[in-house]
Amino acid sequence: MSLSASQKKQFRAIGHNLKPIVTVAGKGVSSSIVEETLRALNDHELIKIKFQVGDREVKQQLIQVLCNECQAELVQTIGNIALIYRPAEEPNLHLSNLHRH
Repeated sequence: MSLSASQKKQFRAIGHNLKPIVTVAGKGVSSSIVEETLRALNDHELIKIKFQVGDREVKQQLIQVLCNECQAELVQTIGNIALIYRPAEEPNLHLSNLHRH
């Protein structure tokens, strides 16, 4: 799954007003973090994740690991916040960030 430039632009505009749903801290990407991220992606499709790790390279590695585990696409990274997307199998029109905006 690869996003086009126009899709990324649209998702960045939607993601601007979103709050982070999941926080990844010092313990890294655990199974509970993956489960919570998968649940959030199933509900919302487009989510923000906050990374509270000190090193930039560690943060980038954690983002890649989480995206791979969840089969999600990285849309944007700003500071400690990553915006990721994965289409839901059956989108809920009331919960999906894409259908509400």
